[in-house]
Amino acid sequence: MGLVPTATIVPVVGLLLSVTFACGLVVAVAHVVNRRFVAPAYDVVANLLAFCCAVAASTLLHHWVPAGLAAVAVGCWVVLAVRTTGAIRSGRPRHGQTEPPAADQMSNAARTWSSVRP
Repeated sequence: MGLVPTATIVPVVGLLLSVTFACGLVVAVAHVVNRRFVAPAYDVVANLLAFCCAVAASTLLHHWVPAGLAAVAVGCWVVLAVRTTGAIRSGRPRHGQTEPPAADQMSNAARTWSSVRP
């Protein structure tokens, strides 16, 4: 079994990168469109780093469509970074993040669970 010729593999790599970054872009755009959503800071940092690396790698490989998709995702995550920073500074609730249940809610859940079990 021989190696796959470069002429065959390059378009496949470009397609796979495009699909991957398009999926990430859909998620980023959905978060931006949902104006109530405030991303956790770690999520913003991780996605900014990942998509910046994706832009750099795709550009070095001359895969322009994946690089463009990833660049738009970077823009979306910058918008989310501004939104997250504003929410943290103003102290407003961060929708999209869950708070741990209060003690009374936990006891209610335990009572409900014990009444359901046989």
